[in-house]
Amino acid sequence: MEMPTPDIRIMNQKSQIVQLLQEVLPKEAVIFEPRELHAYECDALTAYKCPPMIVVLPSSTQEVSAVLKICHAQGVPVVPRGSGTSLAGGALPTEDCVILGVARMNAVLETNYDDRYIRVQSGRTNLSVTGAVEEHDFFYAPDPSSQLACAIAGNVAMNSGGAHCLKYGVTTNNLLGVTLVMMDGEVVEIGGAYLDSSGLDLLGVICGSEGQLGVVTEATLRILRKPEGARPVLMGFDSNEVAGACVSDIIKAGVLPVAIEFMDRPCVEAVEDFAKAGYPTAEAVLIVEVEGSDAEIDDQLDKIKKIALKHNPVELRESKSADESAAIWAGRKAAFGAMGRINDYMCLDGTIPVNELPLVLRRIGEMSKKYGLKVANVFHAGDGNMHPLILFDANKPGDLELCEAFGAEVLKLCVEVGGCLTGEHGVGVEKRDLMLTQYSMDDLEAQMRVKDVFDPKWLLNAAKVFPLSCSNERRAK
Repeated sequence: MEMPTPDIRIMNQKSQIVQLLQEVLPKEAVIFEPRELHAYECDALTAYKCPPMIVVLPSSTQEVSAVLKICHAQGVPVVPRGSGTSLAGGALPTEDCVILGVARMNAVLETNYDDRYIRVQSGRTNLSVTGAVEEHDFFYAPDPSSQLACAIAGNVAMNSGGAHCLKYGVTTNNLLGVTLVMMDGEVVEIGGAYLDSSGLDLLGVICGSEGQLGVVTEATLRILRKPEGARPVLMGFDSNEVAGACVSDIIKAGVLPVAIEFMDRPCVEAVEDFAKAGYPTAEAVLIVEVEGSDAEIDDQLDKIKKIALKHNPVELRESKSADESAAIWAGRKAAFGAMGRINDYMCLDGTIPVNELPLVLRRIGEMSKKYGLKVANVFHAGDGNMHPLILFDANKPGDLELCEAFGAEVLKLCVEVGGCLTGEHGVGVEKRDLMLTQYSMDDLEAQMRVKDVFDPKWLLNAAKVFPLSCSNERRAK
C-alpha cells in the first residue's frame, strides 16, 4: 500500500525532536530506538507495517498538549494511538511521524451515579469502564469484541459499537463530552456531563473522526442501570440466506432484542474448537438476546421463536442458566481470535439495510468462488453491520492483493444496496481509496474543509481516511 514520502528534513531532525520531547516528558516516555519502535509498526491490520520515527507515552492532558505544541512547531506528523486494536489501519504509522499513545492515561476521574455518567482518561479500556461501576449495578453499553483490550480513545475515534448496539446504540449514543487537544496544543472541552449542549454539534463531529481533528484525552460517558435479567436463544439454520431472512423478519415485526449476532459454519466450527460454546451444527447460527423482567423476556422470546419457526431452524435452543448464557457469549466474543488460530484473514466492516442481508450473503458466497478465497461471516446482524473474514495466506505471493480486491468488491456491494463503507472500524488506510465509491468529490471536499479548520497543516493521522492524493495535496499547501 502506498504511503506518503517522508520529509527528509524532518528525518534529519530526529535527534533534535527527541531532545525537545524529553524536556516535557519523562525520558522513559519517549521511545526512539529502532528495536523498540517495532512494537508500534502496525495495529491489528497487520498486513501493513511501518516503524514510526518516535513514540511518546504521555500520562496527562497537559503532557499531550506539550507534545503537540512541539510537533506543531516542528511540522512533525502525529498519529494518535489507543490500544492499537484498529482493524482498518487507523493507527498505522508513517516513517516520519510521532506516535502519541494514550495507554498510560487510564484513570477514572469522576463517577456520578445520580446523573449516570463516568469521566475517564481516554486510555482506559472499554471493559474496565463497566468494571469501575458494576458493583453499583451499572454498566457501559458499547461492547466491541475487543473490549478487553480496546481503549476509549479508539472507541471515540471510530465510533465503535458491539453486540449490544442494536438496543443501546454505538459510542456516539453513549458519549456526553470529551477533552480534546488540538494539533497546536490548545485544550478544549466539548460537551460535558449533561444530556445536550447548545450551538454546533461538535461532539458529533469529533466522534468517528479517526484522530483527524484532535487527540481525545478524557471522555465523559453515559452509564446505565443493569437490566433485571437477560437471556439468549440459539438458532441454527441450513443456509446463510435463511438466517438473514429470519433476522429481517424479527426486525420487521417490531421486536427489539438487545442483540442479534450471526455466525456461519466456518466461524462456528472455529469457535467450537476454541471455546466449546455448545453451538449447534448448522450452516448459520444466530444468537438473539432479550432483556428485562422474566415476564418481559418470556414474552419477547415467544414472539421471536414463532418467527424463527417459520424459517424451519435445524435447532432452536433457549438458554436455561447463567452459565449457559455466559458460554454462548464467550464463544461469540472469541470468534475473531478463534479464526486467527487457523488462518490469516482480513476483517471487513460494512453496513447494509437489514432487509438486504439475504442478497448480500448470497453475493459474498458467489464472490468467494470467483476469487478462490474462503470467507467466514460473523457480524452484528440486528443493525446490518457486517464483518466478513476473508481467509488468505500471507506467505503466498499475490494472496494479499487478491484478498484486497475481494474485500473492495464486498464493500462496494454494501454501498450499492444502500449501506456504507464502515460501521465501526472506520476508514483508516483500508478504505481510503474506496471513499469515492460512497461520496462525490464535492462531499469529500466538504469533509476536508472541516479538517482544514481543526488541523490546517494536516499533521494529525496523515495518510488516513481521505484518498492519498487528496491528503498529499492538502499537506503540500
